[in-house]
Amino acid sequence: MSVLISDEILQASRLNPSEFRQEIALHLFETGRLTLGYASQLAEMPLNAFRQLLKQRDIPLYSYDVEDFELDLKNLQELGRL
Repeated sequence: MSVLISDEILQASRLNPSEFRQEIALHLFETGRLTLGYASQLAEMPLNAFRQLLKQRDIPLYSYDVEDFELDLKNLQELGRL
């Protein structure tokens, strides 16, 4: 599937096509909609370059929230390690 972005939208964004793809990829990765690999493909960047871009934007590679922490605690308790 291809997505066509009109020149008008591209001009309004003040981004070139490469930057536009990167912005979309960053957003989709940050919101958990794309994996790191797919996001780097969408951005048309090597994986390490996309990781660097994430770092520059202060976007974490991994999301670890309170629910993840609570699940880890529960699992450790069930294993008898806490």
